[in-house]
Amino acid sequence: MNTRSACQPCKKRGGETFRPVPIRWIITCSLALTFALPLVAQSPELQQKLAAVQQSMAANKMRLQRYQWIETTQLTLKGDPKPPSQNLCQYGPGGQVQKSLITPPPPPPSGGRLKQRVVANKTEQMQDYMGDVKNLLTLYVPPDPQKMQQAFAAGNVSLNPSSGLVNLVFKNYAQPGDQMTITFDPATKKVISLSVQTYMGQSKDAVTLQVQMGSLPDGTNYAQQTVLNATAKQLVVTTTNSDYRMIGG
Repeated sequence: MNTRSACQPCKKRGGETFRPVPIRWIITCSLALTFALPLVAQSPELQQKLAAVQQSMAANKMRLQRYQWIETTQLTLKGDPKPPSQNLCQYGPGGQVQKSLITPPPPPPSGGRLKQRVVANKTEQMQDYMGDVKNLLTLYVPPDPQKMQQAFAAGNVSLNPSSGLVNLVFKNYAQPGDQMTITFDPATKKVISLSVQTYMGQSKDAVTLQVQMGSLPDGTNYAQQTVLNATAKQLVVTTTNSDYRMIGG
């Protein structure tokens, strides 16, 4: 067998023999460099700020698990405010928030059977939509450290300092095309606010989310008020957390 014919031809230059680099090596190196570029592009300062935010949120979640609190939800549909509902909240063994309704259920609709059926159908549709709203909220509040790290690895995080505060801007965080901005105070090592531009459903109805943080006397940070605006449904959902008390205290 002529092994020389299976090899690429050699070239001689100045008495030395050079073999051309195989094409597959060039392609492999090019792909490796392409995938590594997002990681290289991230600055050490950005990585440091992201780590500080993640550490702050992790420590704060541990402190919040010692508390129970009242969550008040107010719906405003087409400019018409609905009766608020309240839940008693606390973290469960799995680290997820458990809620117990403490307000009485709304009275049954009045009027004839046809009117009651229409009202019941509308109520059911709104309850289904509110279930979707709650699922959407859980994608962003609180922010997921794993999703934050994935966005960083993909080069979808940018740093925007402003007046002593740090704005970390995440793109394609939980859904393609969304954007989440975390405002962090390096002096107090606390998240100050959170804003989200996202959407609901296949129709991609635009949804905005604004979260204002507050602090308890012991320094624990919490989501004081969350305002979700679903423009397509003309729906505004305002959630306020208050009356924090130590469990067993």
